[in-house]
Amino acid sequence: MWAMTTQNPSSQSNWPIGWTVRHVAETGSTNDDLYADARVGAADRSVIVADFQTAGKGRLDRSWEAARGTNLLVSLLFRYGDRDPSRYTRIVALAARAACQTTTGVEPGIKWPNDLVVGAHKLAGLLAVGSPSEQFVVVGIGVNVGWAPSGATSLVAATGGAPSVSPLVLLGEMLREIDRRTDSDDAALQAEHKAALVTLGTRVRVQLSASDIVGVAVDLDEKSRLLVRDDAGVTHVVDVGDVVHLRAH
Repeated sequence: MWAMTTQNPSSQSNWPIGWTVRHVAETGSTNDDLYADARVGAADRSVIVADFQTAGKGRLDRSWEAARGTNLLVSLLFRYGDRDPSRYTRIVALAARAACQTTTGVEPGIKWPNDLVVGAHKLAGLLAVGSPSEQFVVVGIGVNVGWAPSGATSLVAATGGAPSVSPLVLLGEMLREIDRRTDSDDAALQAEHKAALVTLGTRVRVQLSASDIVGVAVDLDEKSRLLVRDDAGVTHVVDVGDVVHLRAH
């Protein structure tokens, strides 16, 4: 439930056409809020962006932390009809990557499946939740703009502490980049995704619930699943898993 709503006419008037953006000062989780809105009819391309989250979520039930007012904390609703819902997570990751480059000159890589990284340090993480029966997906993304937890990085850090973009300006550019990819076919999206992936060609450990897979990430399949060839030469298809980049022997 929203604690407070900001009023910022100048930023609101600059959102690209077709997007409905609600900017709140504080909430528990933008993903939770937008998922609830989607269940009661919120329109395609509805967005909630918050200055602060008290219960931000990352993958694998991890929390997502950010200092108040410093980072981009946003969720986006897509009603996908007969299209593959996973394409929207890739679109958001690619759009965020392009927006970082356009606004700050920082060109993050993508760590499979969709985290943004600068070198070995995490810059942004994504979490998607959806309802297949209602044909919608909510894609949440947190981008470290001005602050990062220990072990991660931010756009400010990646630019050497120089003045950086504001979270809302970054969001506006990200929405425009999403628009540029909305009508791309799946092959074009996968090609862009593969080109940005720093995981391919890297020795990795895939942490699964049953056991780990250690080997080299060699490719993606047609569904963008990661193909990992282990030391015995067996290729494993990874649909879901936590990937750790390892140093080469």
